[in-house]
Amino acid sequence: MQNNSTTLPAVTDDGAPASLQAYFKPDISPDDIEQVFRLKRAQPLLQAFTALFHGGFDGVLVRLLVLKELAADTQSSALSRADINTRLAYLDPDSLETVLARLRSHQLLAWDAAQGVYRMTPTARNVLAAIDGLLGLIQGDDEAEMGFLLSQVAGSQAVGGVNVEQLQHLLGRLVDLTEEFRDAIASGSEFRLRAAQEKWHTACDWVEKGSQIIHAITTDPQADAATHRAAQAIGRAQSALLNMQGMFSRALNQIERQCVHLGQSGLSTTDIKTWLMQQDDLAALADGAVSTPVTPLFITPSEMIDVAEAELFADRVATAASALPAGEDAPVTRSEETSMPVELDAWLNRLSSFASPSPAATPVQDTLLPASFAIASYRASLLPLLGDESESALQGGTAHMARLPLVFTPQDGMVALKDPHVAAISNASLSHKPELQTDIQHEPRSANPDRTVAHASDTTARQQAGEASAVG
Repeated sequence: MQNNSTTLPAVTDDGAPASLQAYFKPDISPDDIEQVFRLKRAQPLLQAFTALFHGGFDGVLVRLLVLKELAADTQSSALSRADINTRLAYLDPDSLETVLARLRSHQLLAWDAAQGVYRMTPTARNVLAAIDGLLGLIQGDDEAEMGFLLSQVAGSQAVGGVNVEQLQHLLGRLVDLTEEFRDAIASGSEFRLRAAQEKWHTACDWVEKGSQIIHAITTDPQADAATHRAAQAIGRAQSALLNMQGMFSRALNQIERQCVHLGQSGLSTTDIKTWLMQQDDLAALADGAVSTPVTPLFITPSEMIDVAEAELFADRVATAASALPAGEDAPVTRSEETSMPVELDAWLNRLSSFASPSPAATPVQDTLLPASFAIASYRASLLPLLGDESESALQGGTAHMARLPLVFTPQDGMVALKDPHVAAISNASLSHKPELQTDIQHEPRSANPDRTVAHASDTTARQQAGEASAVG
């Protein structure tokens, strides 16, 4: 008779294998793995965490509570049992004795039998410091969840003990955030995009705080090659994270262009969705919406038979002749040219008064103001069209504006104003357009001042025009 049963590894009471080798393949020794060796070397510290966090949440909470209460007493390094009973008088005596015995057996509390007092061990204070640091950052406004990782790197770098593992943890979090933001951008959801953008701002704050730390690590001549490579990888990940601002802006602008507005109310579908998401009970919004309930109608088989007989014996109306209808002349319509907006017409008349030849340039605020903030912003947004060749070839008010002999010249900085609606405006000026050179054979095309000004202002003007500071 052949025995087909196999030898199963011994297990403990909680179902876990009794030996470390049981977790690995038979031909693999755990001692050959570097990380296993490092974790074994930290066994006392890991057992301290096991003593605190093994079991249910209620037991973990009570153990941390007792340890934190005992560590909070900084008046003396020794605690008698009477002091402990007084400080933790709200706990059941038997439960307190059980917790103290567990902490003492795992070297989180030291019992001085000669003096009859308890003392906090250095391991217990280190464990509590790590837990308090993590809890403090999680309870704060750290949506990016980078504060604890960066604080560990900063603390280790300050004492000269930063290692590759800490840098890799920070690098992994940066890579996770970048992928999360890219997924939010690819989703096309406005609400997910705005939530991701808020999280991105928090991450950028931590990146700004950590840039000096990473720079110090990369310039440290005593750091090894692996640490240098990890720090440089973090720098590249930070750059990729910071460069996502343009991607967020383009995605949100695309959504804004596709947003549907409800008539002249100024409300959009986004506003309605936001309002609906803020309601606690959507079903309550339908209360009173239907004033008259629907009245159902029921019929019996007898009535159905009567209707069927009436349809069967009814005289059928002869089918109407399928002749084509008489022809009619197509209605004559007259296309009327859309009238120019009132504000644009007034703005063109105002600019025409500045189009006369003048040796001095006119500050842009003299042309935009006086006006309300909305009208001034509208006028400023049209200034880059001055001298635009592609726009001047079209028809309409903006094309007429592009053909005006004016040159818009933006400059750096802001100009403070004493205006009731606009507090400051971008530094710029309007000047009369010089005449074109008639002899172009002896002068290169790029020397035309007309084109130089137009091309120089084409990119910067669109960025700075309309920057009438929103301090209205």
